[in-house]
Amino acid sequence: MSPLLLFDLDNTLVNRNEAFQSWAERFLADRSLPPGDLGWFMTLDCGGYLDRRVLLRAAADRYGLSQRLEPLLADYRDTVTALIRCPTAHLDALREARAAGWTLGIVSNGATDQQRAKIERTGLAELVDGWIISEEVDCAKPDPRIFTLAAGRCGIDPGIDWTAEAWMVGDHAPADIAGAAVAGIRSVWLAHGRAWPETGYHPTLTAAGLPEAVSRVLASPTASPVASASASPPTTATEATAPATPVPAFARVLSPAAVAAAPVAVTVPAPVAVPVAAARDRPGHPCRHGGVQRTTVPG
Repeated sequence: MSPLLLFDLDNTLVNRNEAFQSWAERFLADRSLPPGDLGWFMTLDCGGYLDRRVLLRAAADRYGLSQRLEPLLADYRDTVTALIRCPTAHLDALREARAAGWTLGIVSNGATDQQRAKIERTGLAELVDGWIISEEVDCAKPDPRIFTLAAGRCGIDPGIDWTAEAWMVGDHAPADIAGAAVAGIRSVWLAHGRAWPETGYHPTLTAAGLPEAVSRVLASPTASPVASASASPPTTATEATAPATPVPAFARVLSPAAVAAAPVAVTVPAPVAVPVAAARDRPGHPCRHGGVQRTTVPG
């Protein structure tokens, strides 16, 4: 069986925040609104983890817009999808992984039509073996079930122990990294200049961006046990020193059946100070756990 490398979509494979910023700039310019209000949109956006209806309703209230919400929402989805780009370096990294014999897949939280359109228009569809989107299967990261479903979409028999040679790469700690932990697979967190925001679990590896993440996975042994959470995030793939992988309390609440069935120990992370750059991951931030919404958030 080929080793499996799964990827988050938004802000991992594609630059979703850049597309949102371009949409917000157009929104303001088309309505002759103050360009300086871009910061208001970027703050409210929460990196995509705020329901789009809430964001657009807040914008309509702020500017006294009489336009109905549904046309605003349709325009938003069409425009952001059209603006999405997958950097050439990311496409090259996927080609490198395929050439090395890896099976590749995408696991995304979000609306099916919008996320599928992003995958297809950026050329990612031709480079991966399969993908899964939360809305279509009615479960979302960090639920471990979506990772098993993703493996099946990539042609892997879910009846075998596929987790021993599987990795997850993503930028969002509660969805991607906690999800990988409860699914029993290794993970790489894309820091994007941020400090790691959690204390109860950590990624197997940390990388500055996607090309580095892929390179580090390809250079790591794929058959060693999954690294367990520790007091500080590991920088290389290491053998576990404990038999159980701690699971954040919110993951247990969101998916009780799946987590209860797994041999894991539950720990409750204490609040931790995080730089402003990691706003959406800061304990207490209103969008921190938004990655579990099923139809409107990115992934």
